[in-house]
Amino acid sequence: MTTMESLIGLVNRIQMACTALGDYGGGDNSFSSLWDELPSVAVVGGQSSGKSSVLESIVGRDFLPRGSGIVTRRPLVLQLHKTEEGQQEYAEFGHLPRRRFTDFTLVRREIQDETDRVTGKTKQISPVPIHLSIYSPNVVNLTLIDLPGLTKVAVGISLRVLSKTLKTWFNLTLQSMFIIVNSSRPNCIILAISPANQDIATSDAIKLSREVDPTGERTFGVLTKLDLMDKGTNALDVLEGRAYRLQHPWVGIVNRSQADINKNVDMIYARRKEREYFASSPDYGHLASKMGSEYLAKLLSKHLESVIRAKIPGIISVINKSIDELESEMDHLGRPIAVDAGAQLYTILELCRAFDKIFKEHLDGGRPGGDRIYGVFDNQLPAALRKLPFDRHLSIQNVRKVVSEADGYQPHLIAPEQGYRRLIEGALNYFRGPAEASVDAVHFVLKELVRNSVGECQQELKRFPSLQSAIAVASYEALEKFRDEGRKTVLRLVDMESSYLTVDFFRKLPQEVEKGGNPATTKGGNPAATPAVDRYAEGHFRRIGSNVSSYVNMVTDTLRNTIPKAVVYCQVKEAKQSLLNHFYIQIGKKEGKALAELLDEDPALMEKRVQCAKRLELYKKARDEIESVSWVR
Repeated sequence: MTTMESLIGLVNRIQMACTALGDYGGGDNSFSSLWDELPSVAVVGGQSSGKSSVLESIVGRDFLPRGSGIVTRRPLVLQLHKTEEGQQEYAEFGHLPRRRFTDFTLVRREIQDETDRVTGKTKQISPVPIHLSIYSPNVVNLTLIDLPGLTKVAVGISLRVLSKTLKTWFNLTLQSMFIIVNSSRPNCIILAISPANQDIATSDAIKLSREVDPTGERTFGVLTKLDLMDKGTNALDVLEGRAYRLQHPWVGIVNRSQADINKNVDMIYARRKEREYFASSPDYGHLASKMGSEYLAKLLSKHLESVIRAKIPGIISVINKSIDELESEMDHLGRPIAVDAGAQLYTILELCRAFDKIFKEHLDGGRPGGDRIYGVFDNQLPAALRKLPFDRHLSIQNVRKVVSEADGYQPHLIAPEQGYRRLIEGALNYFRGPAEASVDAVHFVLKELVRNSVGECQQELKRFPSLQSAIAVASYEALEKFRDEGRKTVLRLVDMESSYLTVDFFRKLPQEVEKGGNPATTKGGNPAATPAVDRYAEGHFRRIGSNVSSYVNMVTDTLRNTIPKAVVYCQVKEAKQSLLNHFYIQIGKKEGKALAELLDEDPALMEKRVQCAKRLELYKKARDEIESVSWVR
């Protein structure tokens, strides 16, 4: 077997594998693109023109249905595979995978039965093809399509309906096989069968081939029934291209007679008689080496070799592109999960790390969302602090009330220290609200980032809804814990400010009061005694409120800086470092069954992955085998 014959056989094996996977019919665009690159032979001709006999001559087997009227009512996609010498011949149907037919009488019967299953026992025709592969050492590697014969007589069907059906069936059939015979898909060879005892000008096969192949580049003309021409006539004008010229030479065929068919004369004997006919014919003897069914098969095979040779780079390119697409789809679907607990635990931890990575990217700025936390500190917290009701708390009326109540029955002698403390403590208590609100706001942002991260990790996690839910729940539980710790910390900051007041601030107050006075001076330049201050006048309470307000402003500046530090330390930093730590501990304690429950993949997704893996394996095998052909560089 030559290298090219091996390659053509490879093409056929790829096509059969595709058929077995159910990829004919348009479900896989990449397969469609690949088959568009491959050539096949469509056999066309009028009714009773000898199409079936030509096919049987090429195959060397009597296996096609015969009878009167339109016998071939569905396209037959016939793939010939040359095998090693001595191997048994057998046939396989695409609709009956893995069932071998060694009795070709049963092949004929199955073609009839399969035709009737679609068309019924009528004269209707259908564009749905029958796929048949024949493996034999006596054939060349070819793919042929036997199409229903054209007729001008309505047999069991109205002429109008038949005419409409005949016009549409041809393109529908070839389209369904990804081998379309038209000017935009020049890869399908047309084998136009015409009987020699009819005028070539009225040949239905030539007429149809001219419609789809006006230039004749893809048309091979075959003349049958040369032995049935009237005595004194011959077909040399046609065979030598004078009556109707084609770009490829005409080939004459002598089929078995009806008597030979009735006697079950085998193909080997029929081929020998055909060779003897041409060799001894006074009309065709000079063309004997280029006549006959064997020569026709070799001519078609050689032409297909040249076409395939030109298409090899494109085929490999299509295959590589398809492999890349399928690899990407497999990555999207996810690789199959192993059944052992160790591999399952590894898969879960990998998915957790993928989620954690995305979450950290949100916080660190690689993805949007983390800036909202800064917005809490830069906008929400300062706005909340500005809205605290210090004006009401430090009004003259409230200051007088607090200071008076702090003295009890004994008025203060020098300074209302207890009044100051109570005013400050009451003012600082207002900081608890903004501090807790900052914790809650950051908590809300972190929860939102968890949801976003789970959503953006869909490519990995969508396969496992239980694991996705478990990761989200564990993250929320950890954030709740971090929020509790953050709330305790910021409230401690507020309590710390209340528990110990800054002494230096108050020690400067008397000096500041005196600086604000207008003391009298003596002749010696020494200050006179400061006038007595009315400690129960409105100005006195106004100064106390002003002093407390200054202290509160100082504390406000401090908390505006320390609350964000505490929130980041207790919530944001912990979320980055230990969001799933507790979940990891829980996972490590689970047994195999519990781990498998977390990896409860959707059965439909699993089936889709299996089919994708089959197609990927098919393409890789095709690429490896094609690239292994020595002359392909």
